[in-house]
Amino acid sequence: MDKPVLSPSFTIEDIHKLREYNYYRTKDMTPQERMDYYNSRGLEVHRRIQEQKLQKV
Repeated sequence: MDKPVLSPSFTIEDIHKLREYNYYRTKDMTPQERMDYYNSRGLEVHRRIQEQKLQKV
């Protein structure tokens, strides 16, 4: 499945597209692979948030 194209207004349909995309990406992963996948993505988001906070100061 290709990466979904999200609308500029980010609607509920976009959320459905993202959930479907993540399901197809992770459906054949082992539990450990899924945990690593989501943890790495979460750490990336956390890093970006911290960078934005530092830029505001």
